[in-house]
Amino acid sequence: MLSGGICLASKMLFPIGLIVAIIALPILTLTSMGVLSMNLTIPSSGDVTAINVGAYSDSACTNELTSIDWGTISPGSSEDVIIYLKNTGNAQITLSVTTNNWTPVEANGPITLSWNEENTKLNPDQITSATLTLSISESINGIAHFSFGIVITGTE
Repeated sequence: MLSGGICLASKMLFPIGLIVAIIALPILTLTSMGVLSMNLTIPSSGDVTAINVGAYSDSACTNELTSIDWGTISPGSSEDVIIYLKNTGNAQITLSVTTNNWTPVEANGPITLSWNEENTKLNPDQITSATLTLSISESINGIAHFSFGIVITGTE
């Protein structure tokens, strides 16, 4: 009888252990997923300066663009903003973009600005749309807020 009792107890422990494992696995998985999906978000902004070209927020080129609010961006992601550029001069220009006045200075590198209109030529009164892309490195560290200037130049 003692050996039968032990055998019965062993048979009961296996299903109980299996039930505990089935219940615990999703809890452990959800806990792990929560830790792995934690995001740091970084508020940002940028001033826009246009030289020999007009920069606008609308395709009719009636609302002059002086700043861009990039919103909150997570590390490892990017954000696109579409702007409109118009050659306001009387000669053909070639477009280029640079950045300046990074705050903090260390943000320049793990945070980058690119666009799709580098070296584009614009005739007088011609309008083009440009996509500015702000990218945040996944390994960014120690930067909770940043700002910088965007300089769009039209060179004759």
